Amino acid sequence: MTPEQTAQLRTKARLLYERACQLIARIPAKARVVLGLFLVAAVFMAIYTAITSKDSSLHLKVQHNFRTAQVSVWVDGDLAYSGKMTGSPKKKLGFIPSDAVQGSLSQIIPERSGHHSLRVRIEPEDAAMQEDSISGDFSSNSERDLSVSARRSQIALSWQGSGSTSAETSSSFAWLSRYAGSLLLTIAGSIMSALTGYAIRELPGRLRSTSESAPKPGLGPQ
Repeated sequence: MTPEQTAQLRTKARLLYERACQLIARIPAKARVVLGLFLVAAVFMAIYTAITSKDSSLHLKVQHNFRTAQVSVWVDGDLAYSGKMTGSPKKKLGFIPSDAVQGSLSQIIPERSGHHSLRVRIEPEDAAMQEDSISGDFSSNSERDLSVSARRSQIALSWQGSGSTSAETSSSFAWLSRYAGSLLLTIAGSIMSALTGYAIRELPGRLRSTSESAPKPGLGPQ
């Protein structure tokens, strides 16, 4: 870029800045305050969305021997998935019917990266409810496979594959992200509530003054 082009860009930038300052100066002070609060709330909401975005996933793989059962998965105490599983009669030697039943379920569950505690519950229609828990680390932009073996007598959870970071570090980061997300959401909600209250107080008066200052038809000079 030549010195002449650089000088032209600086001139254009200065002109744009001056025009922006002129436009802002024309805006009433209260409106500028409202606009500033709105922008701050938008920034907080954007940060909150970035913190709480689900950039990882859990691949749930269930093997069971129930005709019908309800499976539920909780992540850090929050329900992440709930669905119905069905099984079909198992055949001996591939063609002889038997009383045994088998079925499977494969489900992808979006999740945030970090350290999480998972709880899986199986509720069959013809057997007792079973439940078990497991913890694991989720890396960003990755998928972890959780194998669940559910039988009438027991349920077993296990991770498939490898890959985990320091549990202590991941757990601390997850706690910090949840706390920061809640704090940002509270601040943004307070700002939006203040903006709503301001609009309720000021808007009727603005509309009334505008209608009173507007010329009334039929009252011109005779």
